[in-house]
Amino acid sequence: MQIKQISVFLENTAGRLAEVTKVLANAKVNIRAISIADTADFGILRLIVDQVDTAMEALSKAGLTARTTDVLAVEIDDKPGSLAKVMELFQSTKVNIEYLYASLEGSPGKAVVIFKVEDIQHGLRIVQEHGLSVLEKF
Repeated sequence: MQIKQISVFLENTAGRLAEVTKVLANAKVNIRAISIADTADFGILRLIVDQVDTAMEALSKAGLTARTTDVLAVEIDDKPGSLAKVMELFQSTKVNIEYLYASLEGSPGKAVVIFKVEDIQHGLRIVQEHGLSVLEKF
């Protein structure tokens, strides 16, 4: 029940992000969640999209370097303390989080947190055992 995240490696130059979003728009791919981390020379754009295969094909045709990674999309209550509870759960069960980002794309009153964890199967088991909603797509 993990989902696929696309990571696009970009030179840190003006217009590169616009290029990626245009490629995806032209391929009729909808971006559901997005995050970017950068250094002085390059950035990693992380995306959750509605059509992974179509997006990967379009990015490749555009000459962009991209890969997919399994991540957990956990739906939590959109209220103070909800993320803290998940973080405490992961700490107590030794789920190592490599990074996370969020989207308000969930059900009404919910938010979706995208977790990249060291051991995806362990993380998935923990959230399922504790009754958290893990999305297969959104």
